[in-house]
Formats: sequence, C-alpha cells, structure tokens
Amino acid sequence: MDRLELDPRNDDQKLLAQIVHYYASTLKDSPEALAYLHGRGLSNGALIDTFRVGYANRTLGLRLPPKQNKAGMLIRGRLQEIGLYRDTGREHFNGCVVFPVLAADGTGQIVDLYGRKTNNHLRKGTPLDMLLGTQRRGVWNVEAFASNDEIVVCASIFDALTFWNHGYRNVTCTFGPDALTEDHLAALQEFKVRRVLVAEEAIAARVLSAGIDCFRLALPRHNDVNAFALQVSDPAEALGTAIRMAEWLGKGKAPARDVPQDEVAEPQAETLPIEEPAPAPLRTATPLPAPPEGLDAEVNDDEVLLSLGDRHYRVRGWTKNLSFDLFKVNVLVRNDAGMFVDTFDLYAAKHRRAFVAQAAQELGVDEPTLKKDLGKVLLKLEELQDVHVAQTLTPKDALPPQMTLEDRDEALQLLRDPHLLDRIVADFDIVGERTNKLVGYLAAVSRKLDEPLAIIVQSSTAAGKTSLMDAVLALVPPEDMVKYSAMTGQSLFYMGETDLRHKILAIVEEEGGERASYALKLLQSEGELTIASTGKDSSSGRLVTQEYRVEGPVMIFLTTTHIQVDEELLNRCLVLTVCEDREQTRAIHQAQRHKQTLNGLLARQDRQRTRALHRNAQRLLRPMLVANPYAEALTFLDDKTRTRRDHVKYLTLIRTITLLHQHQRPVKTIEHQGQRVEYIEVSLDDIAVANQLAHEVLGRSLDDLPAQTRRLLDLIAAMVSAACVAKAIDRVDCRFSRRDVREHTAWGHTQLKVHLRRLEELEYLLVHRGGRGQSFVYELLFDGTAANNGGQRVLSRLLDVEQLRRNRAEANEKKSACGRPQVGLMSVDGRASEIAPTP
Repeated sequence: MDRLELDPRNDDQKLLAQIVHYYASTLKDSPEALAYLHGRGLSNGALIDTFRVGYANRTLGLRLPPKQNKAGMLIRGRLQEIGLYRDTGREHFNGCVVFPVLAADGTGQIVDLYGRKTNNHLRKGTPLDMLLGTQRRGVWNVEAFASNDEIVVCASIFDALTFWNHGYRNVTCTFGPDALTEDHLAALQEFKVRRVLVAEEAIAARVLSAGIDCFRLALPRHNDVNAFALQVSDPAEALGTAIRMAEWLGKGKAPARDVPQDEVAEPQAETLPIEEPAPAPLRTATPLPAPPEGLDAEVNDDEVLLSLGDRHYRVRGWTKNLSFDLFKVNVLVRNDAGMFVDTFDLYAAKHRRAFVAQAAQELGVDEPTLKKDLGKVLLKLEELQDVHVAQTLTPKDALPPQMTLEDRDEALQLLRDPHLLDRIVADFDIVGERTNKLVGYLAAVSRKLDEPLAIIVQSSTAAGKTSLMDAVLALVPPEDMVKYSAMTGQSLFYMGETDLRHKILAIVEEEGGERASYALKLLQSEGELTIASTGKDSSSGRLVTQEYRVEGPVMIFLTTTHIQVDEELLNRCLVLTVCEDREQTRAIHQAQRHKQTLNGLLARQDRQRTRALHRNAQRLLRPMLVANPYAEALTFLDDKTRTRRDHVKYLTLIRTITLLHQHQRPVKTIEHQGQRVEYIEVSLDDIAVANQLAHEVLGRSLDDLPAQTRRLLDLIAAMVSAACVAKAIDRVDCRFSRRDVREHTAWGHTQLKVHLRRLEELEYLLVHRGGRGQSFVYELLFDGTAANNGGQRVLSRLLDVEQLRRNRAEANEKKSACGRPQVGLMSVDGRASEIAPTP
C-alpha cells in the first residue's frame, strides 16, 4: 500500500487539507459509505466533489509510516495535536463520513471537520456525530453568503445538503438545533444577509437580536428536512413550498443609530434584488452497495445469487419491479438434498408461506430457517431495487447541469442588457423572421407563467416551419421541454403527474398530435388533465377505478402545413406564418452557401456557445407574479366573441415580456394575509413591445384567410392591376388563368390549387368558363381596399402608449406642484399594507 506523504513540519492547515483530500479519495472506493449517502438521498457526484465529502475507512494508519520509527511517531503526534488521532492511538473519525468546515471570513481555510457514523448499531454511549474539537468553529458553505442576502439555516449538515442537492444553494447548518455560533452571526453580518430562514425556532432569537429578518420554514413538526425530503415524491417542489410558505417571525431590533431628520423618509414598498436558486447538479448513478456482512451475494444483470449456510438462492426478474407495491420474482433454492423453484410475489404473505412450506419438504429443512432466509433475501433485493430504480429514473428526471460562476455571470449580463430583445433576434440561426423569432422565444419563456402562451407555426411544405421551431427550442434548456413526432389519443393522460409542469410540449407536425387534440385543448385551457381508467388492484386482483392526473401549466408548440386547423385549437394558440416570398428564399440560399465556407464552419462552434448562453439565461428566470398597473387603461377589439381569447393572449404577451426582463425590474414585496408576496410590475415599454407584436400576430387571427392565402390574394391583385393598366381595360373585364398566376408568382401547382380553391369558396375569385383550350378562367372580385398591409392585418384599438406616457407625465407635474404625495396606508406595525403601483 502506497505511503501517504505527510510532513510533520507542515502547519495545521496544510495537514488538514491533505487529510481531507485523502478521506475524499477513500469515499469513492467505499461502497458502504456511498450506500449510506444514497440512503439519505445524497449520492450526487457534484455535491460530493463540491464539499469534499470523505470517508474515514480505518486505512489512514496503514498509509502512515510505522509508529515504531521516528517519522511515524512524529506525524502521529502532529495529527493528535490537531485532533485527528486520539490519545489511545485510534483515528478520531473512524467509520464516519467526513465534511470539512471552512472559516467564517470566506478565506477557505479549514477550521473544523464534522463526522457522522455510517453504522447506527454502536456500543451504548458511542456518539453518532463528532467534531474535530470541543469548540464549534467555522461556517459550512460560507461561500453562499457572498452571493445571497437570504440564507437557509438548518440544524444538521444532512438537512443543509438536502436543500443544496435539490437546487437551493443558499444554505448552511449549525450542527445542532440550538448551536448558532458567533461565527455564524459574524458571517451573516459581514456579508450583509438580510433574511434568514430557520428550520428550528431555537436559534430564531439570536437571529432577531442581530436585526435580521427571520422566517420559520413550513415543515411538518417533529420531522427534519432530510427525512421530509425522503418521504415526498417531488422533494425540490416540496422544499420550495416550505420556503415560499415560511412563517415570518419578526425583524428584531437592529442597533440604533442617529439619523438626521431630513433623512427620514416615508415607508415605501420594499424592493429587493432577485434571488434565484442556482440550478441543481446532474444526478449521478450510485454503485450497488456491498452485501451485508455474512450474506454472500453476486449480481449479474437480472440475476442475484445468494448463499445462506448450505442453502443457495437464485433470484430472477427483480429488475422488472419498478413499483413499491409489487415484487414478483422467480426464486430457486437448492441444497445437497434437493431443489425447489417458484414464481411468486415476495410482498404477499400468503405466497411466502406457500413457498416456505413446499421448499421445506423438498430440501428437508425446517420452515423457520427458510422463513428467516426469505426475509434476508427480501431485504437484500429491496436494497438492490432502490438503487436500480434510482438509476432507471435518472435520465428522465435529470436535473440541469451545474453552471460555473463565469457562465452565470455571462447569462446575467445577457438578461440585464437594455437591448435584450435585439440580442435575442440576432442570436437566432435563421434568416429574417424577426417577429416570429421574438414571439417564439417569448412563448417559450411563458412556460414559467401560470397561463402560458401556445404556438402554431403554419406554412407550406419546405417553407421553414420546422426550422423555426428547432431554432426556438435550441435556446431552451433541454430539461424544460418534451418533444414528440406523434401522440396517441390518450398518451397525455398517462404521463407523470408533474412531467409537463412549466415545460414545453412540442409536436413536430400538428397531424402527429391530431389524435391527442382533445387532450391538448384541455391542457391548454384547464391547465390539467384527469382521467378515470379501469385497472387491476395488485393485492386483491380485482378491477378497480384508478385516477390519473397530469398537471400543467404547459406551453404547447405545434407546426402544420394544413390550411384548415381545428378551430378550437386555433383559438387557443398564436399563429405564426413563415415568410415565403422570393426575397426570403434568396436570403436563405445565401445563408446556406455561407455555412459551407470556412467562416460558416467556424460560426457553427460559436452557435453552440450562444445556445448554451440562452439556456443558462432561461434557467436563471424564475416564476414570479407579474402585476400590470396599467391593466385598467388597456384597450382591445370587442366586435367579435373570439377576441375574448385573443385579449387573454395579448395580456399574457405583456406579462411574458415583463417576466423576461425580471433582472431589469425591481422586485417588490407586500404583506398579504400574513404572507410576504414578491412581484414585479409591467412597464410602458413592455406594453409598447407587446403592441408591435400583437399588430402582426394577433391581427392575423382577425383575418378570414390564412396567411399564405392572403399573400396569394395580394399577389393576384397586383398582377391584375398591372394587366389592366397594360391592356387599358377595367378590372371587371380582366380574366386570368391558373397558369398566369403560376408564372407571375412562381408558386407550385399543388400549392396554387389549394389556395385558389380557398379564394373561390370565400368569393374573392369568380370562376368563368374559359375559351378554346381552357377549362375555366378567373375574375378578381377583391378590390384591394380591405384593411390589409402586405398580407397582415392591423389590430386596431390598442392603447396608445406614447399618449398615455405624456398624460402621466403631465399628471405627475401637476401632482408634484401640489406638494408631497401620500405614499400609502400604514398598518400598526409600520409595514405598508397597501402600496400604490409605481408608474
């Protein structure tokens, strides 16, 4: 075994760092320690590496020089001074997973170690938890204090690690329910932490005495964080709810200071910087735990071999059991006297009794012995099953990769850019289509709202609708979207309850989702799906009614080449149409040729970085309440009943623009029914951008023609006008054939056939019998005076933002001339109970 090179002349800090490094290396080779962490839901590889988690597996002494010689005595003496060795010569942290604790000043020095025994079956009086010394020093995860003004304080390191593991990185621990130290208070004050959330009220008094806002996490009584997370199906969501529903315990009394009278201001709504939990690291698979002592086990794919005395067991089919209420396996047991094999449910007592009775006769072994054997086999299989299920579910439930500080800063710079929308358009890998790019990106961001937008991209074949969808989805984090080519009628109903919540459901062709259109409409309008289905009860075998539920909200993204789309689905979606004119085709050809050049090939690598930047930026956007102080002043068309839904799309578009700019808006808070509510407000600039997009996108929904058909009508009108001038005839006398239209527009035969028929049905064209050699010709009934602008409708009656801005400026001038305005109503404790929105 290689020696561990430790120099007794080194200072304590260097020796501690070397020991921590050694413990960290032994952890990854210790199945029992990894199994212990996995049992507590903490098998994440990034977590282990970030906090340098180690394991003292009783091998440190073997890596040191022999204690009989001088070098061995010196180094053991130094380790004893530090506290790593006891006076008895035993290693202090034997059998413990070990966590280093750093100095409170953020210098990175190791000032303490915390150890937790992995084996709970110890001699009476043996402590499970231990520190390096008697004095509690340092602050675990003090790095989080520098970048957060809100810190979660847990009573144990495993509770804190549970928060960190599920994405809430602004967390620390006290190593005891009432063990808040001076180091903790010093770190809170040095890094100017404004709010502390505690799991134990015992430390709240000390937090309040420091003048820091204190909240108690909404956790079940007599239940620590780690145990609570292991009991719920979605720990990240449950922990987030505990944070959001935290009970305010008070502000405390900060040290008084003399404040000049002219500095005293009237209370206003509190504005806070945005705090988003950093994305959690990617889950990693955990190696199979070692078999318990005395139980010989060999695992080969779907087969487990175990030996208990002279009895040998072979179990097959255990990997097929992914639920926790059924464990149907094939068990073979043999000894020198005989053999017995049967397939049964290990969780059914009746099945176990039958197996034991029959096997006892075949093997000549008494039933109590076989009953104990079967219990041990069951426990071992459950242990293996836990790991197998975790590994099986990992790809589907994978959490986003951890961002580096550089990636995070770069993403925040993008979100704080005053020209954010222009940068988004420029970063798309498609030509033109500015409005489609912006609306597609905003619709993707709207998945974080309670009522997201939905998109249908409608165009002719090969026009680029799929390219537009792919370009939008390329900028979305992969964990936030689900993409299918087709869906069956009831496939949506049987998805996991939270598999689609705040995600994008993309279907490449609307035809592929045609059978699921009913479910899609319900999911978009109701925000959830429920279905009652008949299934078999696993314990009784009887048919029972089972309910399946899928929660939204979900952003739906479809593409289609059909002119006729389900009207109900169309009413719920924003319709985007791809530009199909000749100039756009030329621009696309030029871009395609450029991609084959050296510069184009190099630009492909830059596109990967750009996509990663936008994915990280969207990960930093958090769901928030968006209040619109101008909502009462907004206007919208009301001449058709369908504008009721279009109006909701318009309001959601405004909220989405504000949500995207949340890092450029102050976060405001207000007390409501005893709870603190955070929100951001819509600005007039947000409404102005929404109006520009709504004119083109929502304006199409008011047209009785699809966008491509409207485009053809405009081209035909231009052709007829030119022909009338050239031939000096009236429009009513102008006749043209389908061939004339094909030569003028360069459209394909099938494409023209579809859209000309649509124009005939809606009486924009009148069909006449043709002359010799012609079956029919057309007359244009459209006079060109309808409200259209290059094929797009203008959405009238929208709020004039500039006029409103001028009116508010004039009102503010008059108000300021009258004296200082009243800010808001005050409650008895000095907090604003009603706050007027900021202009």
